[in-house]
Amino acid sequence: MFRFLKKALERGLTLPNVASYVSLQTLRLFGAALGSLRLALKARLLGVELGSNVRAHGPVGLMRWPGSRIVLGDNVQMISSWRRATASALSHPVRLRTFAPGACISIGSGCELSGTSITCRSTSITLGKDVLIAPDVIIVDSDFHAPWPVEQRKTDPGLERDRPVVIGDGAWIGMRSIILKGVTIGEGAIIGAGSVVTRDVPANAVACGVPARVVSK
Repeated sequence: MFRFLKKALERGLTLPNVASYVSLQTLRLFGAALGSLRLALKARLLGVELGSNVRAHGPVGLMRWPGSRIVLGDNVQMISSWRRATASALSHPVRLRTFAPGACISIGSGCELSGTSITCRSTSITLGKDVLIAPDVIIVDSDFHAPWPVEQRKTDPGLERDRPVVIGDGAWIGMRSIILKGVTIGEGAIIGAGSVVTRDVPANAVACGVPARVVSK
């Protein structure tokens, strides 16, 4: 503490600046400790598989259907608090949900999720290693309703149309993007903010727009 104050004074920092920095660090450390503890307890209760050093900042919504799997690899970080988020405020906390036996959400080691909603109804959603997901991204494997006939949309779930989603190692998904069913995003690819991804994106490509299209490699 003395060393920190000495360094602050040497840099000419004012007392309000020091207080602000201390406040930020306190929120970061205690928020992570509390969120990670809540996540560990909830995961154990619900049968969610956690790797080592999984960290959560704020509450994480976990809903696992019996017979399905939710797997988080080592060193995964999940940010559900606007205090910890950097690029923007968050519309909602991280949510991981499965809806059927055999469904699987797999988050690779080193991934970072910010206010991400991943809903896997009956197939699989797989994130490779070190995937970076910006605030408020939505990823789904289903339409959740059969599109036709119109009179059956409310009652026909259309499970036969569900398709798995794969996001390769090191991909970066921009804020408020939507990744729809059946999409594969290659390793190292970048998805621009606000995109709706309806088709595959090759490795090391940049795709953006509605629907998303490759704009550079």
